[in-house]
Amino acid sequence: MWKNILWENLEIILIALLIVVPLRTFVVQPFIVHGSSMEPNFYPKDYLIIDELSYRFRDPQRYEIIVFKAPNQPSQFYIKRIIGLPNEEVEIKNGQITITTVTGKTLPIEEPFLPKNITTEGNLKIKLGPDQFFVLGDNRQASYDSRNWGPVDQDLIIGRVWLRLLPLKRVSAFTLSQPEN
Repeated sequence: MWKNILWENLEIILIALLIVVPLRTFVVQPFIVHGSSMEPNFYPKDYLIIDELSYRFRDPQRYEIIVFKAPNQPSQFYIKRIIGLPNEEVEIKNGQITITTVTGKTLPIEEPFLPKNITTEGNLKIKLGPDQFFVLGDNRQASYDSRNWGPVDQDLIIGRVWLRLLPLKRVSAFTLSQPEN
């Protein structure tokens, strides 16, 4: 009898490990927000689930929120919003962000997800490489981002923010809700 109970418990543990370990390793990953660089959309201690699978089948898109290894400190992870895509030119001038696409079309970036009083500081013009992204924090005055250390290489991207699980009053799923420029 004890042998059966022990074997049943061992089976449950093995099945759980066979399901959880691959999911955690290849599909999703938890992430806790540190710092204020993404306020007012994300706050410190927000508990997020990162989708690690999508970018194996498609490229990251403008306005998606990603978690990635810091370009200058790969042991550190950041959360930022994608603004510039590979092979585009990003220009910040007088608080306005302008993108020149690979087809030569010039687009002013519209950011309805930011409060009206947020401006993007600095003057910068940068041409992104074939696997590079320009990322910014939503709290532009308190964000250490591509304005400081340049573009993020695609191989540093862990995944996109998929779910916010905590705090419970702010539970939400994240999809690409901005029109593609």
